[in-house]
This record gives sequence, structure tokens and C-alpha cells, in this order.
Amino acid sequence: MARVLYFDCFSGISGDMTLGALCDVGLDVGELRTMLNGLAVPGWQIEARAEMRSWLSGTQMYVEAPEQTTHRHLHDVNQIIINAQLPARVKRDALAMFTTLAEAEAKVHGVTPNDVHFHEVGALDAIVDIVGVAAGLYLLGIDKVYASPLPLGNGWVRAAHGELPVPAPATLNILSAVQAPIIPDAATFELVTPTGAAIVATLAEFRRPAMNITRVGYGFGRKKSERPNALRVWLGDTTTPADAVIQLECNIDDQTAEQLAYVCELLLHQGARDVWQTPIVMKKGRAAVMLSVLCDEPHEAALVDTLMRQTSTLGMRRQIVERHVAARAFTTIVTPYGDIRVKHKTWQGDAVAAAPEYADCAAAARQHNVSIQQIYTVVQALLTQR
Repeated sequence: MARVLYFDCFSGISGDMTLGALCDVGLDVGELRTMLNGLAVPGWQIEARAEMRSWLSGTQMYVEAPEQTTHRHLHDVNQIIINAQLPARVKRDALAMFTTLAEAEAKVHGVTPNDVHFHEVGALDAIVDIVGVAAGLYLLGIDKVYASPLPLGNGWVRAAHGELPVPAPATLNILSAVQAPIIPDAATFELVTPTGAAIVATLAEFRRPAMNITRVGYGFGRKKSERPNALRVWLGDTTTPADAVIQLECNIDDQTAEQLAYVCELLLHQGARDVWQTPIVMKKGRAAVMLSVLCDEPHEAALVDTLMRQTSTLGMRRQIVERHVAARAFTTIVTPYGDIRVKHKTWQGDAVAAAPEYADCAAAARQHNVSIQQIYTVVQALLTQR
């Protein structure tokens, strides 16, 4: 079982909207404030206020900090976080989000990430936003974060560099780096800020998970609009049903049989329940193989990584597959060729089948220089006598 959070970004996402939504779904602002004191940077204040926007109740987070007199570089921000009294996971996530921002800004300005002058996102309130999000997820015990497709808005936004088109260049760079899904939206203002983009691009997987929802919260942005300017979060637990597994599939038409055999062996070694290849014919009449993998949720990420790195596939299908499962148990039977394990199958309380374990039979056949068929015959005969 994993505790998960889903960012439902129907009106975009920003740092303060995220903090507000986390508080609305159960994050204690006092605990958050105490953890953020570990930054050892004075002058900031945070306050969570319950508000109504049209027909929605939710929380708006107010982060106040003095105006900065100098602009920080990535190194400066990193040192603040590294030297802070914060849990290792909070530091890791906050550093990763700032690295995402620096790489995006560097691409905009044609410099290296270390040379970027952080303006808005290097200000103290932005540091509190980003570290606060990492701390909030930690305090809520979130194991995994997911996000919906993003509406980006239109128009212009004023920044330190002057008027910028919406979405801001840094926002687009962040989202393009992870191929984030976007949806059309007619809003004439910025819906996804660079900070909001960095949060989901760094921490989230862009899909809606199967989950048991326990709480829903809304975090409001500062801009008032006719529709609710809010981020909705779904808090819950995700579990694979007891008799279900995850099935991954991809089609491959440009790798050799030897290479795919190696990949199958590697996948099984990494915890796949089963791996198989199915001959198929793809577009343009090309003979190909559909590579299928069954796995449990804890092994999924590693297996997906292997498929992406070890095969030529550009993507794969994923689905939860429910199963009917017979009970099984092992016994050991003594034979003239040594001990052989036997797998017994039970269905609805009835013993319906028993079969020798292949690996034991193969080992016995090699050791005694007899056919594996003979080993099977002996075991089956002994089972019949029971």
C-alpha cells in the first residue's frame, strides 16, 4: 500500500496554490512552519486562511518575505537548503526542483545552470514555497505524486525581464523536458507558473492512478477570476487488488532474438512474475514481437526502466490485470533420483492437480544421466501411489 497524492490541475498550478491545497487536505501549518524554521533564513512568514471562492471552499496560503536586494544563483540556493536542518528527503526534493528551474532558465538565456541569476524563484518567498512543498509532502507521508494534464493559459505576464508571453519561456522549457501533457484553455492569464511546473515535472507522474480517495482539498491562487482559480488535490491510498498484477506491453520490430532473450532474462531477474514474447505483424507488414511483462507494483518502476534502456521501444502500454488464482503448495517426494519438489494445485478446496518441479527434475536428469521424461514418469507414479 502506498499513500499517493494526485494534482488535479483544472486551473493550473503554482507554488502557493500547492501549499494551500496541501494544507486543505490535512497538512498542519504549524508543523510546516516548524520544519521550515530549519532553513535558518529569517524574515519570512506563512499563513493558511480558509476562504470561499464562488461555490468552493478551500485554503489560500500567504507567504510573506522581505524584498531581496541581490539575486541568488543556483549555488546560493543550494547552500541554503544543504545547510538547513531538514530531513534528507525534503532536501533532495527541494534541490531537484531548483535544479529543474535552473536548467530551464539556463536554456532561455543561453547560459549554464550555475550562471543563472534567479530573480522571482530565487527570492525568499519562492524558496519557502518550494521547500514548503517538499516538506508538506513529507509531513503528509506521501509516497508518490501524480498529476493531470496541464492548462497553460494565454496572454502576457510581467517578470523581472519585462513582459513575457504566457506560458513563460521557463515554464515551457520545464514541461517540454519531461514531455508533460497539456490541454487547450482559453484563460487570458498565466495558469502554470515556473514554480508550479517545476513541482509537477520533478515530482509527479502524469497520469491518474487507481486509488482509494480519502480526502480532497483545494488551494487557491491569488488572482481572482470568474471560474475558481484553484488547484485540487486528491489524497488516498493506491493498492493493486489482491488478485491483480500490472501488465506491461510493447511492440518491437528492430531487435534480434538474442537481444530480446537477454532482456527477458534480465526482467525475470529484476522481479517480473512472467515474461513472454508473441509474434505479431505491425504496420507496413513488418514481422515483430510483442514483449509482455507481468509484475507487482513495487517492481514496476525498475522493469519500465529496463524496458526503456534495453529495448528500442519508445513507449509501452500499462494495465491492471485481475486474475482468478488457484491455491498452490509444495511438498517434497523421495525418489531413486533424489528429492523432487511437487507443486500441488487446489481450487475451491479440491486438490485438482500435482506436477513435479521442472528445475528439480532437470537437475536430477543431469546428475544421473537419464532422460527428464524418465524422472517425470517416476515422480508421477509415486504420486499415484499416495
